[in-house]
Amino acid sequence: MPIQVILDCDPGTDDALAVLLALASPELNVLAVTVAGGNVGLTHTLRNARALVSLTGRDTPVYAGADRPLLGAFVSETGVHGQDGIGGVVLPEGAPPAPGLAADVIRRILRDSVEPVTLIGIGPATNLALALTTEPALAERVAQIVLMSGAWAEGNVTPAAEFNAWSDPEALAVLLACGRPVVFATLELTAQALVTQAVIAGWRGLGAGRCLQAACDIQATVPASRRLGGAGAPLHDPCAVAWLIQPELFTARPCSARVDLGPGPGRGRTLIDRWNRTGDKLNAVVLETLDAPGFFDLIGGRLALLP
Repeated sequence: MPIQVILDCDPGTDDALAVLLALASPELNVLAVTVAGGNVGLTHTLRNARALVSLTGRDTPVYAGADRPLLGAFVSETGVHGQDGIGGVVLPEGAPPAPGLAADVIRRILRDSVEPVTLIGIGPATNLALALTTEPALAERVAQIVLMSGAWAEGNVTPAAEFNAWSDPEALAVLLACGRPVVFATLELTAQALVTQAVIAGWRGLGAGRCLQAACDIQATVPASRRLGGAGAPLHDPCAVAWLIQPELFTARPCSARVDLGPGPGRGRTLIDRWNRTGDKLNAVVLETLDAPGFFDLIGGRLALLP
């Protein structure tokens, strides 16, 4: 039986490939795509999500959600993703958004689902946190929460913090406190998914489908990471999706995790205790290593199956 999932995202170049991968994979039944402002503002992320879903030919509903974090101001990341979130690549206009607000829809799906639902969060966690804080009992209907978020060492938006965690640390704290298993694909993991021009060329050779070629066009706009020595661009968000599809590509470690909510330079830092130094409850799993060639083969192979 496929895993029942809600995909919460903020497309975003890497989100674009994650959305396509999820919709191309029979292991997952994507009940809804919910959208927040994150990499760019909600106007752009919602348009991009709608366009990506329509590009696949699927009728998965797309819902608008939060346009700002629970506290503080919204900040985008146009230096990586471009002003529109997908590097200026033009996609056909997607179907209109489904009626309803993301947090309300998440609660409804959890309430009505016959089996527990996995929440995949690959943007700021605002929509997921709003759903679980307004009806906390629904956490019992959550199978697990799989996030691309955090870092156990250095951040990428500040020296301390990864972008998704930093964008809404209070929302991430809600998820960590809800009592359900939380899986982290951190920056240390996604640094192993380093996309080079050779990887993109290999994907292009797998077929001429519009989804595959759009994914390649989008990824080709992403600048090489200065943080990683300019060798390529880390493909963050698809790691969270791939873990549900082919967990054998990863190694993982139980750990305790919390997030810095202070106002200082450490705000948004994820304090991931991989060696149980604190003795805190093990409330998370951190993905540690990735079979990168297998990961890239998975993405290329699945996207080549789409139209």
